[in-house]
Amino acid sequence: MQFLDQGKEDKLIVETKLNMIKKFTLILIFIIAVALDATAQSNMSREDLQKQEQSIRRELDELNQLLEQTKRNKKSSLGQLAMIRTKIAKREALVSGIRNQVKILDAAIFNNQLDVQKLNKDLDTLKSRYAKSIIFSYKGRSGYEYLNFLFSAKSFNDAVKRITYLKSYRQNREAQARAIGMSQVDLNTKIGQLSDNKKDRLKTLNVQNEQLQVLEQDKKEQDKVVKQLKSKEQEITDQVKLKESQRRKMQQALTALIRREIQEAEKREKERLAKLKANNEAAAKAKANNENNNNTTAKANIKIGKVEGGLTSTTDNRPYSALETTEEGRETSISFENNKGNLPWPIDRGNVYVHFGVENIPGTKLNRKSDGIEIALPKGSAVKSVANGTVIYVGDVNGDLSIFVKHGKYFTTYSHLSSSNVRVMQEVKAGTVLGRSGINLDGEGALLFSINNEKVVFFDPENWLKNRR
Repeated sequence: MQFLDQGKEDKLIVETKLNMIKKFTLILIFIIAVALDATAQSNMSREDLQKQEQSIRRELDELNQLLEQTKRNKKSSLGQLAMIRTKIAKREALVSGIRNQVKILDAAIFNNQLDVQKLNKDLDTLKSRYAKSIIFSYKGRSGYEYLNFLFSAKSFNDAVKRITYLKSYRQNREAQARAIGMSQVDLNTKIGQLSDNKKDRLKTLNVQNEQLQVLEQDKKEQDKVVKQLKSKEQEITDQVKLKESQRRKMQQALTALIRREIQEAEKREKERLAKLKANNEAAAKAKANNENNNNTTAKANIKIGKVEGGLTSTTDNRPYSALETTEEGRETSISFENNKGNLPWPIDRGNVYVHFGVENIPGTKLNRKSDGIEIALPKGSAVKSVANGTVIYVGDVNGDLSIFVKHGKYFTTYSHLSSSNVRVMQEVKAGTVLGRSGINLDGEGALLFSINNEKVVFFDPENWLKNRR
């Protein structure tokens, strides 16, 4: 019975140890999975994240400069609040990028620790083998032992084999010594990398903490401005109404210009069709009078394409547009479409502080609508065309100097200008300087930029412009 109890005890101990080993293995697998996940979560390398961080820092510097300019007005404004909110969003993006850098460093530290452990283990194994080799050589160090080993050979071939063995044994021992040296170098390198990773991690964490503190200050500044604006809700309401009125008048002016462009395009197309018809009739008459003039008739007899609403459709694959009835108009439209997400920005520097669409004004129940984006930038900055096109309007729209550019069936609008460098019907290229930026209704340096089609459907410009980072 005692032996049976002892057997049960031993079995229980073994099972307990196995369970502990299983738990340890699961924990180790979990740690490795977390480390790998941290690496996989960030599709960007640390170098890419650092470049993005530098770009955001530049944008924040620009915003801070612009914000200082708006504060000179000595009054809280919607523009000031919008810039603070933009600054908070960029600061949060900066913190997020730094946090991803910490994750990458954590994964690197974990991997380097595993490498150091493996190298230490390999080095111990190499040293152990080398020590055994040295001991064996020491025991047989006398020349008599070697001679005895050689002369005990049964044949000449056996003696040659034994000599070869002794040579290879010596070479193997030398190789072991070299392997130990190389492993030691690799180990020292990994330990150095691990140390650098830990220093970088600590430094990055300090930067993250600094940015979090600044973020808290930005949020307090936002709360302060919101509180000031809440006390002036009627003034803000009037300001929102004024901006809404300006938006509607801009839309009306654009609608009228597009209608005029479409009418002129339809008129030109009708004239072209009338001319084609006259040429065909003349060609038919000439053919009846002179059957021998086949070449002239073939050239004159131009086939009229598919007609929609009395006008020709330039292609069966695209919806009909009066602004695409010419090859140039169609190509310009297609080029504009193909560059969606890659159009150059209309300014060299500046930050979007009013985004496309409907936006709530913090601290109030008021909403404001924007048909484009409003970019904060210093007054007098160069404003450029984002694509090849034709200037169709340069002038005042409700007290705001604006330029409209046609790109086939698409249109771009540039408002809040202080001066213009182009004239109506001028052909422009992407990057052509159209004019200089001015101020908005708040008296702050800004540019209002929008994109729409022939049906006056507006698009979010940030989806069409290239990523500035």
